[in-house]
Amino acid sequence: MNLGENYLSMTRASTLDFRRKTQGQNNWSGPLRPVNVIRNKFPTYKNGLNGIVIKFADEPEMPSLKESVAKETADLLDRRQRLSVRELAMKFEKGLSTATLLSNEVKCKQVALLERDILLKNLKSVLESLRGQVAGKYKDEIEESVSMVDILAVQLSKRENELLQQKTEVTRIATSLKLASEDARRIVDEERTNARTEIENARAAVLRVQKVLKEKENSSQRIGKQDVDELREKVQEARRVKMLHCPSKAMDIKSEIHVLRDQYAEISSSSTHLLKELELHQSFKENGVPSCELEGLESLGSMLCVVVKNDVALSNSSVQWFRIQPEGPKKEIISGATKLVYAPEPHDVGRYLQAEVNLGGQTSVAKTAGPLDPAPGLVDYVETLVRNPETDYNVVVLQVNGINQPTDSIHILCVGKLRMRLAKGTTVVAREFYSSSMQLCGVRGGGDAAPQAMFWQPREGLSLVLGFETPRERNSAIMLARRFAIDCNIILAGPGDKTPW
Repeated sequence: MNLGENYLSMTRASTLDFRRKTQGQNNWSGPLRPVNVIRNKFPTYKNGLNGIVIKFADEPEMPSLKESVAKETADLLDRRQRLSVRELAMKFEKGLSTATLLSNEVKCKQVALLERDILLKNLKSVLESLRGQVAGKYKDEIEESVSMVDILAVQLSKRENELLQQKTEVTRIATSLKLASEDARRIVDEERTNARTEIENARAAVLRVQKVLKEKENSSQRIGKQDVDELREKVQEARRVKMLHCPSKAMDIKSEIHVLRDQYAEISSSSTHLLKELELHQSFKENGVPSCELEGLESLGSMLCVVVKNDVALSNSSVQWFRIQPEGPKKEIISGATKLVYAPEPHDVGRYLQAEVNLGGQTSVAKTAGPLDPAPGLVDYVETLVRNPETDYNVVVLQVNGINQPTDSIHILCVGKLRMRLAKGTTVVAREFYSSSMQLCGVRGGGDAAPQAMFWQPREGLSLVLGFETPRERNSAIMLARRFAIDCNIILAGPGDKTPW
């Protein structure tokens, strides 16, 4: 009877405690609905001093085993692309160990369920034996306890089925993880083998490169030594040659060459002068006309002067200068060149110059010995100026429309690619584009400044005579302006010049 009384007291206390916990919740038919059953929890049984005591424990809610494994697997699959082979193998091994632990946990829970099932069966058999021995109020309580045990058995069977399903799922996942871990381990081994092979190949390549570099360094040192020896031999040979050929000998040879050139120039000038005298003497002997000759250098930048022999007066004489082509006897009159002196201009280069002197009805002719020579270096100087868009010259205005002007002011003559401009400070005297009405040539009126003077007619009704600092600047200005005018399809010539060039 002590066992029956203890059980009845335990059942009454548990039932009352259960009723207190279920107050305020949803309606339920019957007094045997525990809170932990609603939460999928099972009571924990332990032996007390007075027998078997049922203790309802509120454990914290934990995710199910299936959800934990699924979450871990999804995380592994999501990060698989970002992991290296080694890390992937480690993750698979970790997942396999986790699955193993979960499987063991499932086994432990299954064992616990089996033990609880046995305990419930024993409890039910005890209650069944007591139900036949008691009556009245105690019998009703035993009936309620038996109903509660049946409900717990149903819940236990459902929980057992769920655990079996989870066990099957965990087993399948563990198998997959094991296979994946083996594949990852195999891949790691293959990659490790390939890496070792590549490392060995790289080491062999480095050794080959080092060997080649060492051989190249040795060969370069040998070649450098050979080059130094060759240079040393060449230096010694040059010193020997220098000692054999003293600088004084070269200077002597150079001086002799200059002397020979001077002698040749004197002989050439003397022969030309003798030829002119011979022609004049023959002409005077045959025609009885006084002979004339030209004095001065026959080159651009000089001035030619007519000289009459036989002491003939030139007061009643007239002079006219001509250009003669080297290919034939065709003469071209030089308009305005009627003085005994004439300063050649760039258009005369490469042609003969001839002066015809009328002495009282008799005509005497003076002609250059050869075509007029160009000024040394003038062509290269003009080619350099052509590259500039404009070139400025310092000039003095000698005449304006034939009227002499004071020569105390400096003007700037600008020769550009499209036009010419003459200005004094900010005052513009003339500014015209290249046109067919523009005329340009050397001064033909004679005078000591003729080699440095230029005639320029910017437009009709305005003519200027400009004086340059040197004959070189005058000739370069004429050549530069004519070059730019040709680029504009304009030919700049002097008064009366009709032959284009």
